[in-house]
Amino acid sequence: MRPFVLTPLIVAVALFMENLDSTIIATSLPVIALDLKQDPIALKLAMTSYLLAQAVLIPASGWAADRFGTRRVFRAAIAVFTLGSIFCGLSSTLPQFVAARIFQGCGAAMMTPVGRLTLFRSIDRREIVRAMAFLTMPALIGPILGPPLGGFISTYFHWRWNFWINVPVGAAGVVLASRYIPDIRDENVSPFDRKGFALSGLGLSSLIFGLTVLGRHFVSLRVNLALIAAGALLVALYIRHATSFANPILDLRLLRVRTYWASVVGGFLFRIGVGATPFLLPLMLQLGFGMTPFASGMTTFVATAGALVMKATAQTVLTRFGFRATLLFNALISSAFLALSGFFNPRTPQAILLLALFVGGFFRSLQFTALNALAFADIAHERMSSATSLSSVAQQLALSCGVAAAAAVVETTRRLSPGGAIGYQDFPPAFFVVAAISAASALTFLRLPHDAGAALAGAPAVRNSADAKNTPF
Repeated sequence: MRPFVLTPLIVAVALFMENLDSTIIATSLPVIALDLKQDPIALKLAMTSYLLAQAVLIPASGWAADRFGTRRVFRAAIAVFTLGSIFCGLSSTLPQFVAARIFQGCGAAMMTPVGRLTLFRSIDRREIVRAMAFLTMPALIGPILGPPLGGFISTYFHWRWNFWINVPVGAAGVVLASRYIPDIRDENVSPFDRKGFALSGLGLSSLIFGLTVLGRHFVSLRVNLALIAAGALLVALYIRHATSFANPILDLRLLRVRTYWASVVGGFLFRIGVGATPFLLPLMLQLGFGMTPFASGMTTFVATAGALVMKATAQTVLTRFGFRATLLFNALISSAFLALSGFFNPRTPQAILLLALFVGGFFRSLQFTALNALAFADIAHERMSSATSLSSVAQQLALSCGVAAAAAVVETTRRLSPGGAIGYQDFPPAFFVVAAISAASALTFLRLPHDAGAALAGAPAVRNSADAKNTPF
């Protein structure tokens, strides 16, 4: 079997498991909150803690793959993720559940970026867009199955089985990785940046966690503000460290590459809105519209069905319109469909709701494919590990910020409403806010040259190498 088919298929097993898990928990949050005797909005901790664990450990993923080999790290990551899934299913309190999600996130932190790194290093650049689409088609089966499966299990069985179904998939992933994943490693690995790892990990986790629990009374206000301030200071110290250290764990100098900068910064803004959707939509459908978890899952899965349809057309669209035009206009279209969710109410015809989610999923998926491919258009082979780590951290932080921002808006709206109970009227402002943030990503794509990523899209490039390698700032 050709490399651009076999490698993506194996990596897709891991992505399938992770995407299945993330969509299942999003659908099951209200049921889990009821069983753990928690406010449903408080369950944002289960999502943000998982994403934060990834953001903290992802910077070490590229170095670990170079040092120990992609096969060994990828296989171990799948095993840790599977064990974390078992712990999630055994949790009986919110602290236990959050701790299990952190453990699970540690596995995901190595699993996805190392899988992507293996793909980029073993596939010819001209095959990247095809390979990315081929990779995500099987991986999208997880999000398609996740909402209805998670809703069905939560409605008719018990939410704990949502995590235990990862066990056979994880076992299959370990076997496939052991047999077929190439053991790619770097013979000249730079020393591990311990100081940078500590500064970035502690800084990002303190900052995002502090923002996530702000106003929730998990800790005192003084401690909460201290966490935010300490996190911001540590992040600032890391930025200073990264500009002077030879091989920083997160190489911010990569942002000087124009196409990479647009993908990371523009993708960060765009993903804030998308990261909020799996949190907001199931809560609105179940707590606002009165749907069961199963009915909610059968509704939300159509967005992923639209994404799956898009994968077959990504190469054609990018070849016809190019990366710049596609990213620019598609960001606005996707954000408009995200904002449209804010106009849904219990009287909205089901057919209109499903159609809007399906079409919105199509355009969001096109944006992801273009962003992920463009990120590596002008990155040298020897810098792929660093580029993968920084890009993956930015993605996880964006998703975490999206959940935190959406939850903050919902909580604020609920406090301003009479009675304090959550209703469908508390969700529209959150959809509008995150949609506006996603739409702002279009401003970053304006700075791209018209032929950005032309070689990936199958068209000849006309700009010189200096233009490709330098940002306008």
